[in-house]
Amino acid sequence: MIRRATTEDRELVRDLRAEFEREVPDELWTADVVEHDVTFLAEDAGIAALDRKSERAWLLDILYVRPSARGHGLGTELLRAAAEHVRNAGADTLALEVLESNADARRLYDRLGFRTVERVLAAGVDSLVGGEPAGPTFGFVHVQTDDLEKVRREAAKVLRTDPDVELGSGWVRVRSDATDTDPARLKVLARELSYTSAGVTLALGVEHGVVVRYNLFDRGADVDEYLSVPEYYGALPPGDVYALGANATVVARLTGAEPQQVREAARTAPSPAELPPAQELYERIAEVMGVDP
Repeated sequence: MIRRATTEDRELVRDLRAEFEREVPDELWTADVVEHDVTFLAEDAGIAALDRKSERAWLLDILYVRPSARGHGLGTELLRAAAEHVRNAGADTLALEVLESNADARRLYDRLGFRTVERVLAAGVDSLVGGEPAGPTFGFVHVQTDDLEKVRREAAKVLRTDPDVELGSGWVRVRSDATDTDPARLKVLARELSYTSAGVTLALGVEHGVVVRYNLFDRGADVDEYLSVPEYYGALPPGDVYALGANATVVARLTGAEPQQVREAARTAPSPAELPPAQELYERIAEVMGVDP
């Protein structure tokens, strides 16, 4: 049952709002509004809070249903109660804001007829003013072999310097100062080592301390590329954005990883703020693929 909140519901409203903000934190700013023009409740399971912004438009600031009560249409009922109130108040538009990363909410709003009329864009100020990168760039090439000395020789030919080489569990890990400072050289090294070993190599690293990239090679061919924030370096066509997501089937076939774990670990997002910290993401991907981070 949907009902209008009263002053006696303040504690419940506060709790529901706190749960909403923990589950869907706003990456740009912290809301300081604690009172709304109108608030509706679905008993103690959900909330819709809205404010009048103009003669013709209201803003739905919160629409939230507790996880245990989802799947029963409460979100839709709350939204319709809000829309009915807006219409009765003489306005004709109900607007809302939603994070790009909140896919479930976006699907609901699309289904109910909401359409994008504005977009909030965000960029790191360092990238705009040409400042220093936010953090370190580093990476390793992992070669699916136990022939450490052969990998050392072939890597030295490509790099024209002696690399650091370690034998792990089924992979030889290669590192060099040259590839740490230039991710493009890391990719070249991985390709060449895949070609000379006639096998599988993985270039995996962190760039600028905020994004994770890997390239997976099989006998010299680049069979899968992943970038945690596909448009970090600039806008791309939708097909290119999609292509920079992990291909869990290919990764599983070449590394033995579980496909579902690959999908869960190698996530992508429109911005680094919507993902785990780069180091954490990097370590999780390495773990899933069975290589040493």
